[in-house]
Amino acid sequence: MRSQMFGANMEATSTERFALQNHKLLRVKLAGEVMARQGSMVAYQGQMDFAYQGSGGMSKMLKKAFTGEGVPLMKVTGMGDLFLAEDAAEVHVITLEGDSVTVNGRNVLAFDPTLQWDIRRVEGASMMAGGLFNTVFTGHGQLALTSYGPPVVLAVDAPTFADAQSAIAWSSTLQTSVKMSMSAAALIGRGSGEAVQIAFAGQGFVIVQPSEGMRVTTTA
Repeated sequence: MRSQMFGANMEATSTERFALQNHKLLRVKLAGEVMARQGSMVAYQGQMDFAYQGSGGMSKMLKKAFTGEGVPLMKVTGMGDLFLAEDAAEVHVITLEGDSVTVNGRNVLAFDPTLQWDIRRVEGASMMAGGLFNTVFTGHGQLALTSYGPPVVLAVDAPTFADAQSAIAWSSTLQTSVKMSMSAAALIGRGSGEAVQIAFAGQGFVIVQPSEGMRVTTTA
């Protein structure tokens, strides 16, 4: 049997714990446990158990209920290769080395259980600004993120602004505030569609995806 699939699309070999199989598929070399987004498993080889983790504990569950932010989690335990993906979004791996990163919860795919995480309000964002909350990861370990399209990493060396849904991660050392561009025209349907932006200042980076994420459409 012959096919081009049997060349470029064959399983990639790597000794890394978190390794990209391709730009939309993550392979986790599992020898213990990993935290992953519920429903993100597409295949595995070996012996594994999948356990519901909700939002990561009672305190995080309450924060998720109040803020709408959070990651629906499962704990995967076992030995072998675990393959994860999320709606064919691009996957990117970040290694934390005692530092911290702030992430939009809906862009979290998987992370090492050695990382500490919590839901926090974006500084400068009041409930009137939509109550912007994100998830902060700290410690040593790896974190896999998704983006809808190839992202750009902006170095914050000048006042930087990003759409609240397009900014998927940033340095937790940055100072944030919220810029509102609501006008009277927006109240009658003539707004720009860019009413809320996050402003970043300080030294660090912001990862911006070329999308506002998946849109949910409804039919009558």
